[in-house]
Amino acid sequence: MPVAADFRTYTFDRKRVEAAGKSLGKDPYWRLYAAENILRVIVNSVLSAQLGVGWWTTAVDQNVQGSVTRFRERYAARPWHSTPGKHEIYYTFLSDLADIMRANSHVFLPLVPDVDAWIAKVEQVALPRNIVGHMNWLTPTDRKRIEVFQSDVTALAQQLESGGPGRPPLAMRVP
Repeated sequence: MPVAADFRTYTFDRKRVEAAGKSLGKDPYWRLYAAENILRVIVNSVLSAQLGVGWWTTAVDQNVQGSVTRFRERYAARPWHSTPGKHEIYYTFLSDLADIMRANSHVFLPLVPDVDAWIAKVEQVALPRNIVGHMNWLTPTDRKRIEVFQSDVTALAQQLESGGPGRPPLAMRVP
């Protein structure tokens, strides 16, 4: 099946816009959804295992906590809308997840020895993620970057679940 062309490079045609939307929804969106949510589960699982279930209040920067509190209040004021989730981590941005990992890298190191490389991977996919989130077109390089990121996050989760030399398996905890 051919990849849809960027509708913005042609004279307006509603069908081109729809084809572009279907193309973005078919591949990069689901990959970002899966990768970002698996990463949330990884962050929660590592921090819960290392710091306890109340890790949010001790491990997350006050500015991020404040932003999340404001988002939660906005959703609470409109209960007829869906909410991102019950735990605060579902109200964070992808860049917040990188910041949480960075601030707690010493806690991640025993389980994710290459935590700095992971922070860099998250930062590299942040802009392409925003392009998709704002319903715009990706370059082939950004499409590949998202594909690799999703594959890498999935592999990290599998690695943590199975343990490693001298490391017990990590129970993945959905927050």
